[in-house]
Amino acid sequence: MIVIPAIDLKDGKCVRLAQGDFSRMTVYSENPPEIATQWQEQGAERIHIVDLDGSLAGSPKNRKVILEIVRSVRIPIEVGGGIRDIQAVASYVASGVQWVILGTAALKNRTFVKEACRLFHGHVMIGIDARDGLAAVEGWTEKTGAPAADLARGYEEDGPDAIIYTDIKRDGMATGINVEATRMLARSVSIPVVASGGVAGIEDIRSVAGIEADGVMGVIVGKALYTGSLRLPEAIRVAKNRQTED
Repeated sequence: MIVIPAIDLKDGKCVRLAQGDFSRMTVYSENPPEIATQWQEQGAERIHIVDLDGSLAGSPKNRKVILEIVRSVRIPIEVGGGIRDIQAVASYVASGVQWVILGTAALKNRTFVKEACRLFHGHVMIGIDARDGLAAVEGWTEKTGAPAADLARGYEEDGPDAIIYTDIKRDGMATGINVEATRMLARSVSIPVVASGGVAGIEDIRSVAGIEADGVMGVIVGKALYTGSLRLPEAIRVAKNRQTED
């Protein structure tokens, strides 16, 4: 299992939100490429980037900074936030982004998602953000009536590279990953799942590594790294060695 550091972008800065609430934002750095380089030096195998402004606007807004990050590191980058048409997908992939993450689009434009998976096979992930088990869209500001598991199963035939499953209530709160909900989602689909939201410390890494056999291939970590409650090298070591320890 891999540990994926997160960089959330707002107005070109590296920030973290609490439960997706833009009024509860903490700025951690005004130099995101420097943060990305730091994670790479500490052993990260990839970096997760979210364009928060893009999520609200419906189109990429931090593309310049994102491409600076791509140029500053050697490891693959996955990007989400405001990617809702083929042109945006094509532009990011052509610029060196390894994976684009389609979130709101996955609910609101099924045709677009299918086309993106077909044209850019191997470069598309589906982001499913859930509150109380129901998918949320538009930068988490709107809850839908669609169960996350049902939404995930609907995209199996399209062949996305992975599903990133985020528990909004836990995101940025350091209250612990929702292991059981992540396990249930992973068991319900054949697509690899990446857990996200709520990692508080090393025990969460152990817990998620413990459900790797259920189809969970990675975990995204944000606030815990920025506050120092989790050290990336230790998290990577535990994630890699968990099966051996068992």
